Amino acid sequence: MPRALPSLRTLLFRLHWALGLTAGLVLALMGVTGALMSYEEAVIATANRDRLAVAVRDGLPGLAPGPLAARIEAQAREAGQERRVAALTLANDDPGRSVVARFARPRAGGERPPSVYADPYDGTVLGPMRLEAAFATVEHLHRWLLIPGEGKGWGRTLTGACALALLVFLGSGLFLRWPGRHGWRVWLRPNLARPGRARWWSLHAVIGTWLLPVYAILALSGLWWSYEGYRAGATWLLTGQFPETRPAGRMPERKAPDLGPDGSPAVDAAWAAFSATHAARLVTVTLPAPETATIRIRWHAAEGSPRNEATYDARTGALVTDRRSDEAGLGTRIAQNMLEVHRGRFFGAPAALLFCLAALAMPGFFATGATLYWLRRRARRRRIAENPARSVEAVGRS
Repeated sequence: MPRALPSLRTLLFRLHWALGLTAGLVLALMGVTGALMSYEEAVIATANRDRLAVAVRDGLPGLAPGPLAARIEAQAREAGQERRVAALTLANDDPGRSVVARFARPRAGGERPPSVYADPYDGTVLGPMRLEAAFATVEHLHRWLLIPGEGKGWGRTLTGACALALLVFLGSGLFLRWPGRHGWRVWLRPNLARPGRARWWSLHAVIGTWLLPVYAILALSGLWWSYEGYRAGATWLLTGQFPETRPAGRMPERKAPDLGPDGSPAVDAAWAAFSATHAARLVTVTLPAPETATIRIRWHAAEGSPRNEATYDARTGALVTDRRSDEAGLGTRIAQNMLEVHRGRFFGAPAALLFCLAALAMPGFFATGATLYWLRRRARRRRIAENPARSVEAVGRS
C-alpha cells in the first residue's frame, strides 16, 4: 500500500527544523554581532573619551572642512603616510568636542587607514580611534561572515538567504501555532512548569511569538543590503521611485582644488552655505574625491532624529539637493534611514533596546530548537526500541 503524502503541517514542520539546524546557526551569529553593533557608537565613545574632549577657544571658530582636512593630511605626510581625508564628522552643537576624520581607501587597494580624532580649532591629530578595527571585523562577520570578496562575494548572498530563512521561520512558526490549535494563554504565556520537551517548546514558541514583529522588521530591512533587486523593489514600494543609479565610467580628475564664488575651496563654500541655512547637531561632510561630482553633507537635527542630506556641486559649492526628513513622507524617511530601521532606532530608544535584546535572543532560539530536535529524535528511538514492529511507521512520521 503506497504511503500517504505528508500534510502541509508536516511539511512546514520539517522545513522549520531543517532550516533551524542550518540557517539558524548563522542567524545566531548574526544576532550576536548585530547586538554588539547596536551600541557601537556609545562603546567607541567610552573607549576614546580622552580624545573626544578639546579645550574651547572662546571667540575662535573652528576650521572649515578644507583647511582642517589639509592639516590632518599634512600631519600624516610628516609621519610618512600618504592619506586623503574622505569624511569629517563634527558635533556642531558642542564646541568642546573633537572632530572624527575618516580616510579614503588607498587607490592601490588594501585596508582603509584607521580614523583619527582631531582638534577642530587647529587640526592637531589627537590619536586613532580605538576599537574601530574590532567593530569593523564584527560588521564584516555580521554582513558576510568574513568570507572573501566582502559585499561582492558569496557571504552577502549567504546572509541574505538566512534573512529569507528567518521570514520562513516566522511564517511556518505562526502557521504551526495558529490560535485554532492553541488557546491565547498558551500562545502568549510560557509554561515553564511543564516537564521535558513541553517546557522547551513553550519557551521557544511563546518568546518567538512576542518577538515576531521585531524579527520581521530585522529580516525585511536586512535584505536591503543583500539583493539589489529587493532594494530597488522596496524603494519603489516606499517612495514610488526606483533608486538612483550612478553613471557608468569616471569623471575626469580635477588637477587643482575647485574654488567657490568667493575664491575659497568649493567644500568650504558649501560648508558656509550649509551652516548659514541648517541648524544641525551632528554633521558628516564627505569631501569630494578628484573624480566625484558632488559634496555630500549628512546631518541630524537632534539626537535620535532621522538623517537628512544635502549635496553641493564639487566645482562651485552651489547647492544641488536638500533632502530633509521632516518634509518627506513616511516611506521616504524609511528608505533614507534603513540602517536606523534595522537597528530599531528609527522607532525610538526603547525600541532600539528591544531590537538589541531580540538579536541577543537568536542564539537562544537555535539552542532551544536544537534541544527540541534532539529530544524528539530520542523519543522516537525509544518508541522504536519498545515496539520494533512499528519502526517503519515511526520513521515515516518523524
